[in-house]
Amino acid sequence: MHEQDFHLPIVSVGNLIVGGSGKTPTIAVLAKRYEKCAIVLRGYRRESKGLRIVSDGKALLCNAKECGDEAVMLAQMVPNAVVIVCERREEGIKKAQEMGCEAVFLDDAFHKPYQKFDILIDVDTPNRFCLPSGPYRLPRFFLSKADLVIKEKRDFLRSVWISNPQEKMVLVTSIANPKRLLSYVPRETKTYFFEDHHHFTKEELEKIWRKEQPDSFLVTRKDAVKLKQFSYPLSILELEMKLKDEVYEKVDRYIKEYYEKKDTNRSDTA
Repeated sequence: MHEQDFHLPIVSVGNLIVGGSGKTPTIAVLAKRYEKCAIVLRGYRRESKGLRIVSDGKALLCNAKECGDEAVMLAQMVPNAVVIVCERREEGIKKAQEMGCEAVFLDDAFHKPYQKFDILIDVDTPNRFCLPSGPYRLPRFFLSKADLVIKEKRDFLRSVWISNPQEKMVLVTSIANPKRLLSYVPRETKTYFFEDHHHFTKEELEKIWRKEQPDSFLVTRKDAVKLKQFSYPLSILELEMKLKDEVYEKVDRYIKEYYEKKDTNRSDTA
């Protein structure tokens, strides 16, 4: 299959399963290392259509409802990056190029026929069947087609802490696989789980607040970008991915060698 070359290095971070695996924080820690980079994603469950610039690398230009919670979260985590949402990823890449970006990070674009460096996160699951019998979107042998496969505890660690902790907190979240958060919160914490990417309403939050009477809502960073419009105090479950140096080195090498190859080709045709 012909792979489209957009004339700038592209790094895709994805996985083979449905649900959360740490793609978003992995993209964030990688993209932070580059001054002129873009992050391009679909903007799942957003209200807008087409291409939207979430951040121009200087300011946040839209909210979570318009552009998607993950896109706004990435714009906040990597404030120097251009963040773009578009159903057609190639349009987003071209826009990033127009805006002077020198590298692009894609969310979950393993299946796209582009020239790129593919990183897949290998998640341990007891069930290794494909949908609908299991969580896999593609069989596990597709891991061998990635340029780099990373695995928790071998290639990265998750650092999790609570900012603004309170004596009585209620966990309110709308992420995939929310039960994985339970090991990071106090045992007595009440929990309210909503559908992934759910847009919270004032009414449903007020109902929980009145019933539980907490000191704060305990939320993830992805939830916080949607809840900040309301007046409730928030405690935030912060997550940072700590990648091994070898992962950074391989991405750095790919980007450097991409430009070296382009310079060589340009010299040969001059």
